[in-house]
Amino acid sequence: MAEKNKLALIPLGGLGEIGKNMMAVRYDKEIMVIDAGLSFPEDELLGIDIVIPDITFLIENKDMIKGIILTHGHEDHIGALPYVLKEINVPVYGTRLTLGLVEEKLKENDIANVKLIPVQPKDKIKLGKHLSVEFFKVSHSIPDAVGLAIHTPVGVVLHAADFKFDQTPVDGEVTDFATIAEYGKKGVLVLLSDSTNVERPGYTLSERAVGESFDEIFRNAKERIIVATFASNVHRIQQVINAAYKYNRKVAIVGRSMVNVATIAHETGYLTIPENVLLSIDEIFSYPNERITILTTGSQGEPMSALTRMAMADHKRVKISPGDTVIISAHPIPGNEKLVAKTINQLFYLGAEVIYESVSGIHVSGHASQEELKLMLNLVKPKFFVPVHGEYRHLVKHAKLAAQLGIPEENIFVAENGQILEFSSKKGVINGRVTSGRILIDGLGVGDVGNIVLRDRKQLSQDGIFIIVVTIDKEANLVLSGPDVISRGFVYVRESEELMEESREKVKIVLDNCFEKGITDWSTIKSQIRDTLGKFLYEKTKRRPMIIPIIMEV
Repeated sequence: MAEKNKLALIPLGGLGEIGKNMMAVRYDKEIMVIDAGLSFPEDELLGIDIVIPDITFLIENKDMIKGIILTHGHEDHIGALPYVLKEINVPVYGTRLTLGLVEEKLKENDIANVKLIPVQPKDKIKLGKHLSVEFFKVSHSIPDAVGLAIHTPVGVVLHAADFKFDQTPVDGEVTDFATIAEYGKKGVLVLLSDSTNVERPGYTLSERAVGESFDEIFRNAKERIIVATFASNVHRIQQVINAAYKYNRKVAIVGRSMVNVATIAHETGYLTIPENVLLSIDEIFSYPNERITILTTGSQGEPMSALTRMAMADHKRVKISPGDTVIISAHPIPGNEKLVAKTINQLFYLGAEVIYESVSGIHVSGHASQEELKLMLNLVKPKFFVPVHGEYRHLVKHAKLAAQLGIPEENIFVAENGQILEFSSKKGVINGRVTSGRILIDGLGVGDVGNIVLRDRKQLSQDGIFIIVVTIDKEANLVLSGPDVISRGFVYVRESEELMEESREKVKIVLDNCFEKGITDWSTIKSQIRDTLGKFLYEKTKRRPMIIPIIMEV
């Protein structure tokens, strides 16, 4: 654990992965937490809804925590907050839009009495005796994103958060280069910088470039325009509304998360909507198609999203018609490519014109590419560098980039979640680790689905289930009824009567053998049924269903 005069940075999420970003900063007996994000499940996490960081370390040290600082309102930075606040009641600091989105989340989760403290760029806050934070403006794909300059007795830690250097942002709020450079001039002990786009050479295009593409599409479209994007991308929503207004179109917003974010952004002044532009979804039928734009969720092909249901002709209100222009203004998150492709194919099948390719200019990233990452490193000139927010290869490539710019390799730390990075004013080391990992959320269950349950789900999904039910007279060692066989997801029983009958015979033989040997322990009998049937079914079918023997006694 961190010594008294040392600063400890403890990543609990966001390193070696995309999402569930969370970092603890500790000095002496004071801790501040940066972000509390979630990630979405990979394919093998069957039935899991979301994944959050393991916060055992925070719960064990809850008396030391002085506050949670949020850098911006994306799910991978605020999504775990309701689960964290159920365990740890501390003040939460964030910009107005970020806290607006947090409030909605807390309402949904019935969490009250949380102290939400609004901040803005240039504000400075004190957390306990030793830690204080200054906020500075950064550009990202959501308004109100901030970086953090964390002042500690050992030195300044600069957390760049998710950023890109957009010189022409939609809201005119450029990154605060002056503050970043000023800290670089005074001296920064540690820089934590976003690694998401480190593999992309050059610069990330400005969000305004998307507006120019929208303008051209809106000018040429003859029928309805349907735009799918991330609900949180307020700048993108603004540009759709601007283009619709320019070409005399009305806008209907569809999808719960899109409606929520647009409402909060409009109320907090981050989304400007001209009068009489917005319609409810029911009102669109009162206007000709060439006057209608629909803004919707579903850019990732999510099965229950509005766009996917439109593509599958399953949406209650909106049916895709030949001549509709559908713009998918987002890049597929790794793992979602097949879902997105399926949606696009279906939209084409229904006669829509679909614009989705990255070359069409209808999406740009919110993360810095290589040249911007170099610029951040050169502006800050940190003594120590820790790449964050990325899969392991991203962290390694970002580390190499820093080394090329002259940061000594021994001062660059490619860390893992749970490791304790300890810094004095002169030296940095990795010194031990804390409990870390992932907590799986399934419905209302938090952490109650582990590896064994996932293994069972995988087996059930691949080979199904095979249940044997037997009623036994324990005194006389007699089978009174059964064995009966119930099968689901393994074979169709009516077409496999012979296999079912052979299975029953195998179970009878096992039971007879057990009775002869005087074995009456149910767990032993069940184990023998499972082993015998497992071998038999594999020989016959080359499948391994889950076998559940049920023994009832009278």
